[in-house]
Amino acid sequence: MIKKGLLNSSVALMSLRENIRMKKIHFKRTTCRLCEGNKLELMVPIVPTPIAGAFVSQGQLDRKQELYPLDIYQCKECGHVQLLDVVDPKILFSEYSYFSGRTTLTKHFAKYTEKIIRENNLKKDSFVVDVGSNDGAFLRFFKDRGIKVLGVDPAENISKFANESGIETLPKMFDLETADEIRKEYSAADVITANNVFAHTDDMIGMANSVRNLLADDGIFYFEVSYLVDVVDKMLLGTIFHEHLCYHTVKPLVSFLKRQGMELIDVERVPIQGGSIICTAQLIGGKRTISPSVNKLIQLEDNRGVYQPGYLKSFSKKLETLKSEAAALLHGLNSQGRNIAAFGAARGGTLLTYLFGLGEYIEYIVDDDPNKQNFYSPGYNIPVLPTSTMYERNPDYVIILAWVHSKSIIDNNQKYLRNGGHFITLFPRVKVVDKDTL
Repeated sequence: MIKKGLLNSSVALMSLRENIRMKKIHFKRTTCRLCEGNKLELMVPIVPTPIAGAFVSQGQLDRKQELYPLDIYQCKECGHVQLLDVVDPKILFSEYSYFSGRTTLTKHFAKYTEKIIRENNLKKDSFVVDVGSNDGAFLRFFKDRGIKVLGVDPAENISKFANESGIETLPKMFDLETADEIRKEYSAADVITANNVFAHTDDMIGMANSVRNLLADDGIFYFEVSYLVDVVDKMLLGTIFHEHLCYHTVKPLVSFLKRQGMELIDVERVPIQGGSIICTAQLIGGKRTISPSVNKLIQLEDNRGVYQPGYLKSFSKKLETLKSEAAALLHGLNSQGRNIAAFGAARGGTLLTYLFGLGEYIEYIVDDDPNKQNFYSPGYNIPVLPTSTMYERNPDYVIILAWVHSKSIIDNNQKYLRNGGHFITLFPRVKVVDKDTL
């Protein structure tokens, strides 16, 4: 049933401010965020989409949602992979629908916290600052150990939630002014963390400088980001949206941090979000030695040809193949009169909906989180309903949009399959799952 459905160089900074002053909430930069080079090549063209987390209420359905480009470029000078199209952070982050404490990330946070406490021998008088702290779920593990914490997050609704739940949080962008304020009013930070935030800022150099200025002389900076190698290998398209401006690899990061007065001393690959890296950095000349893990991953990247044109071009070709396969499957099911729903009101699902043209077929989306229910998806305005709806209406097919949780969604909904239903997964290949193909 077809449904109708902030910047480094002074020049770039002035450009952003001028665009915002002129009420242009989107602009395209012309230099690399890490090295400021201007040799940037389009590697993966991607269809424009609305803001990934911009789900709307029924009263907002008449509002037009703009589509913004998501094309992926690579710097030919340092190798960094990134989006060049920038949306005003106020549009992206002033009201944010993602609460990390309501996800399975909390298990990862518990282990990650223990790693940081152990590696730095943190005491009750230690001071941890989390940049992009969201609802404070990560910092809570430190606070529960008696460690002094402070969050910084520009999303006013989420900062308010964090403060009310006992995690002191500044509702601000993290920049030099905020770093200076924290250092004066609190102290230098023993540890600064940034989980999936070091890929969110257009002003990478400004953020790095802010971190450096806030760190104590022997302080440590931990940041976790999606790893480009995993994104490509596993076709993790759900990680591609406007907030994620950078798709990191180790080699460009080493040079970048060195230029900002820091050095990368350790990198750990972790399975979270389909494949990420936890990077550890210190001020240049710090007391810790550089782990072999850094050069090991640089060697892996060189061996895989990450910095050669064919690497991302091949990814783009695979993407086109998946789009063709999905289109053929859904067109066939639609022509047979099959009912199609989707599972997971995830941010990554917005790209999948547009990239594969899913919005023309999906009648509704189900989600376990009551905070997402009774809203409508960005752009296509597909209603989000409780998971129980899937059992009440028993659609013929359900497309899994929350790609990270595909296995758990299928495992937790065996009854739907036993009732004759089918799940459709899109990665790493288009596949139909029923009770006989598990």
